[in-house]
Amino acid sequence: MDGVLLTLHGDAHVERRGVEVRVFRRNFFKYYEKEVFPVTLEQTLAPYIASGGGDLVEIGYQLTVNLTADFAGIDRPQRTAQETERLIAITKKLSEGATMVHSTRDKAELEAEVGAALTALDSEFLQASVVRREALLRAVAAGEIADTESPRDVLTVILQARDELQMDHPQLVREIGFYMQAGAHSTANSVIHALHEIEQWAGDDADRWARLGDPIFVQHCVHESLRLHPASPEAWRTATCPMHVGADDVATGARIELDLFQANRDKSVFGADSEIFDPDRAVPSNVLRSGLTFGIGLHTCLGRELDGGVVAKKGADIESCQFGIVTLIVIRLLALGARTMPDDPPQPDTKTTRPNWGRFPVTFTKV
Repeated sequence: MDGVLLTLHGDAHVERRGVEVRVFRRNFFKYYEKEVFPVTLEQTLAPYIASGGGDLVEIGYQLTVNLTADFAGIDRPQRTAQETERLIAITKKLSEGATMVHSTRDKAELEAEVGAALTALDSEFLQASVVRREALLRAVAAGEIADTESPRDVLTVILQARDELQMDHPQLVREIGFYMQAGAHSTANSVIHALHEIEQWAGDDADRWARLGDPIFVQHCVHESLRLHPASPEAWRTATCPMHVGADDVATGARIELDLFQANRDKSVFGADSEIFDPDRAVPSNVLRSGLTFGIGLHTCLGRELDGGVVAKKGADIESCQFGIVTLIVIRLLALGARTMPDDPPQPDTKTTRPNWGRFPVTFTKV
């Protein structure tokens, strides 16, 4: 994670973000959500529907790794199940590395595995992706093809701005690796947390289950779950000048830890019952339903609207809503009647102290 967008500060962060944000435009998110992702969703779910269910951890990665690769700029020329499984394995290991501070494993052993995963990402996927994009960019510069024929992804915009960013290849590998793990890992976990919270909330209440037929209400459920389960429970920042915070003086260069998990449960903001899941929760007009889960200000997650969409108001036109892919996945899972099974309950991920799931088997009760 050293030197990637998430950990940069000050001018370096502004410069890098200014380049990479070119990929993350609302109109493209909406196009992807309406035209591209529904096809991917159905193709990925098809074998699980045929078998009547599956492990939602596995399903989540199957759904998100190719989506993330599209935005990061990782080509998958074979488009085979084996190729996807290999990319998932690499991405999962990078995710372990990104959350190493919370890992229960031996840190030196894990660090070596993460280094090997970065090497594999580079040799098996990234190098060929760079070569193809550089050839396309040369063709654009020569007027042989239109600019619209070059990919719209993070790798391409970085290559276009290589002189501006002065990014060497090892840093490029880390940057693309960061996008792969952040996109796939966070999105997959968010889907599972949302479905779990919804099932616990609805219980045996038929009226509550009926309300889940409203996609806008499901989106509100997803954002309430995002508030309770931020992908990164904490954020670190470096003070760029002396400041006074609460009762403490903070010196220039000091590292400050922001506890997003607790901030998202602040009773003065989210109410006395802020610890529980309440999709009908009223929040102040200047506060997002998801709290600080996607960050704020210059460090706001570039993929916030891709994952979470734009929160729709009750009664909004469904066709014009941008729900976000987490909500779209949850809507489809609910339509399939996805439920956990008492004889094969979900199991926590024992490799981390974060409250993530290691297995989350579900059965589809409506197929």
